[in-house]
Parts: sequence; structure tokens; C-alpha cells
Amino acid sequence: MERNRLPARVLARVVLRSLLLQASWNFERLQSLGVLYAMAPALRFFYRGEELVAAGKRHLEYFNTHPFMASPVLGAILDLEQRQSRGEEVSVGVQDFKRMVMAPYAAIGDAFFWGAIRPLAAGVALFFAFMGSLWAPVVYLVLFNLPHLWFRVVGLLRGYFLGLRIVEIIQRHRLPDLAVRLKEVTVVLLGGLSAYLTFFSLKSEGVSAGWGLAVIPVVVFLSWLSRQGISVLLMVLAAAMVLVLSAQFG
Repeated sequence: MERNRLPARVLARVVLRSLLLQASWNFERLQSLGVLYAMAPALRFFYRGEELVAAGKRHLEYFNTHPFMASPVLGAILDLEQRQSRGEEVSVGVQDFKRMVMAPYAAIGDAFFWGAIRPLAAGVALFFAFMGSLWAPVVYLVLFNLPHLWFRVVGLLRGYFLGLRIVEIIQRHRLPDLAVRLKEVTVVLLGGLSAYLTFFSLKSEGVSAGWGLAVIPVVVFLSWLSRQGISVLLMVLAAAMVLVLSAQFG
């Protein structure tokens, strides 16, 4: 075994503690307390005495990124701390590495997890909810939590074993592009759900579903106006006002 290599039990404690990254915040340094809490078992293994105190102070510096994207960062930091404890020279210091990646990873995490995974999971769960299935909340929780838990656990482990190369791995997955694709899937999914709900409502009212085809030219026209730079929201508000006035004075 390599000297100062983290035992599995210590690494497991770091992984579990990393799930509590947001358990404690402060206004000045944001996630720093959570980072120190997660890293503490490893730091106590790497260092003793004054070196341990200095390492703890390093991780009390300002840190703030997306909580799910923090795991690969923490994993790479473990590798850096391990190398420093052996007396090896590192190309990037712990503080410098955290400053370089925390802002880009915050943006990537917001777009991927909040902007793509969460709406997609909600859209799929809506189908189950409309069918009256009690599995709808379970479907949502599974579809949302499996990706982020995998990323938090596996991301930290890969960050530790790969070190700074984890940055290249994350870039290779092109998460921003994947987020765009997932958003497109969500839009199509919600469009299909809307069409199904419309069909079901027309059928229950005894109205021919063929009337729904009359909406297609309207949608095409609104899409064309949108490409001309006209706000879709303003068009929808204008159409709503026309309908309300027609109902009131008609």
C-alpha cells in the first residue's frame, strides 16, 4: 500500500460527510464549513499537529459551488492533500484549484441538475400523476436522485483516484450540451402531455378531437412572430385580453 493512501473506511466517511455539505453555511465563506467537515477524516489521516491545523485553515477559506458538482472537486483536493502530505510538488495548490473550478462548476451544475434533470423528472412524474398512479412521487424522486447521488459518490471517488485529471473527464462528458438536449426532451414531453390532456378533455366534453388541429396554424404563426423578435409572453397576454373582452361584451 502506498504511504498515506486513504483506507477505504476513511474514504467512505468522507463520501458520507460530503452529502452534508450544505448542513452548515456562513455568510462570509458560504460552504467552507461543510468542506472542512467532509475533509476532516482525511486531513486527520494525512497530517498531525501544526500541519493538521494549517490544513484545516486552508479549507476554511471561501468556497461556493453547486453542491452536486462539489464532489469531484473534493475528490481532487483529497489527492492534492495526499501528495502534499508526502512532500511531493504539485502543479496547482489546493486553494488555487478550488478558486479555478468552483464558479464554472456552479454554472454547469445549475444548468444540468436544476435546469435539466429536475424538470425532466417532474415531467415524467406528471404522466403518472395524471393517470392517478401513486407512484408519481416515487418516480420523481428516483429520476432526480439517482443521477445526482451517482455524481456525488462516484464523482468524489473518481476525483480522488484521478486527481486533477477529473477536470478533463468532466469536460469530456460535455454536461452543458447534455443539459440542452435534456431540456429539449422535456419540452417535447410536456408538449405531448398537453396534447394528451387536451384530447382527453375534448373527449370527455363530447367535442371532436379534430378541432385541436385548428390550433396548429396559430402555433406556427406564433412561432414565426417569435423568430421576428416579438415576445411570446406579450402575444399570449394580448390573446388572453381579447378572449376576456369578447366574453364580457359578446
